[in-house]
Amino acid sequence: QVQLVESGGDLVQPGGSLRLSCAASGFAFSNHVISWYRQGPGKKREVVASVGTGYNTNYADSVRGRFIISRDNAKSRVSLEMKYLKPEDTAIYYCSTYHNGREYWGQGTQVTVST
Repeated sequence: QVQLVESGGDLVQPGGSLRLSCAASGFAFSNHVISWYRQGPGKKREVVASVGTGYNTNYADSVRGRFIISRDNAKSRVSLEMKYLKPEDTAIYYCSTYHNGREYWGQGTQVTVST
């Protein structure tokens, strides 16, 4: 079955960096677009970044220039490198993919940006 497992969330000070990882299994990873979403306290879930099958990337305006998404098809992993973190980046971060007409989500990893 499709599984997405996020890791790497932590408490970090403003201006700091974190690297999130999403390990995928149960589907042909290289043939799927993978996205990172986040949901902050009291906010709706929003897309942060996505990486396509051709390694093309897209970013939300709020993170462009600070976050980098990348994929490793050999390891079935997607990473999200986050720099210059701000308190407003505080959220649970999820990776997601569509497979056979259905969207799948991981359990999420908590990122907290605070002093």
